[in-house]
Amino acid sequence: MEDLYEKLRARLDDMGPGFPATPDGIELRILKRLFTEADAELFLALSPMLETPEGIAVRLGLTPESVAGHIEDMAKRGLVFRQKKDAIARYAAVPFIVGIFEYQLPFVDAALARDIETYHEQALGKTLQACDTPVMRTIPINRELVTEWPIAPYEDVMRILENQKKIAIAPCICRTIAKMDDRGCDKPMEACFLFGSHASFYVDNGMGRYVTSEEAKEIARKNEAAGLVMQPFNSQNVGGMCSCCGDCCGMLRSLKRQSNPAAAVKSNYFARVKADSCTGCEVCRERCQMDAIAIVDGTALVDLTRCIGCGLCVSTCPTEAIGLRKKTAELQYIPPETGMETYIRIAQERGKI
Repeated sequence: MEDLYEKLRARLDDMGPGFPATPDGIELRILKRLFTEADAELFLALSPMLETPEGIAVRLGLTPESVAGHIEDMAKRGLVFRQKKDAIARYAAVPFIVGIFEYQLPFVDAALARDIETYHEQALGKTLQACDTPVMRTIPINRELVTEWPIAPYEDVMRILENQKKIAIAPCICRTIAKMDDRGCDKPMEACFLFGSHASFYVDNGMGRYVTSEEAKEIARKNEAAGLVMQPFNSQNVGGMCSCCGDCCGMLRSLKRQSNPAAAVKSNYFARVKADSCTGCEVCRERCQMDAIAIVDGTALVDLTRCIGCGLCVSTCPTEAIGLRKKTAELQYIPPETGMETYIRIAQERGKI
């Protein structure tokens, strides 16, 4: 049995930012909580490309009925992704992050929360921002925070929300786990936006609710006002976007520990202070999730190696002394067009393909 779960761990380690081994094997304990042996065997046979149960059954030499029942049960438990289109369900293997971890929202308990936090501290957190291509990226909430134009639609939270046909909102899995582990913050829980088939998956699995574009924009405004960083998946066509804090979010906590978070996050902006307008009120310092701002001689000073260009310091500056500036052309980052391209780049950088 141990060998089966190690094979599952190795398979997950090949996907997304990875699922590394630890000396005490806490990652195997997590997998055993989530997967039965039969689940693990089926997952190991799945592709990251969407397939019907009939197609999977033919490929594995099984009956369609047995595959359909089992894989739908796994989808309901957040172990695989399900897409429904024209009354046909298709399923795919997904990484631990982004994927299985987030899908445990209805099931996580205090014991699992402790194990996941321990695993994050021991190994997982070190992998999340270890590649040149990040899993998620930081963007400002709207174009008004940026002094130069134009700003691409995929760099503007409000434009992203306006362009979606189907939106769901769900509680933050990171803050859910933090609260169960007696950690975390008091920032808003409804923080994860899902789009298209991802929205349907969340609602069908009881993890979220549908909202209109206008409702989503209002939630985003409230989250930004509360000091949450907007982070969509790192692609131009995104399936989801999170509102993150530096206390609970695995991605931001991983970034925060780096010596140069600005380089790792691939943000196209940085905060700039007009010293003659700054009153040293410290509002910006308190809102910064990366500890990038200090007050020196009564004026805010931005550490550009730590600034991730989120704009939290800009939107509440009482004297409008801070603005977001575009990085120079050679430092501009164009995200992959699709999520699949993002994962392919990450796999290449990790030497997995």
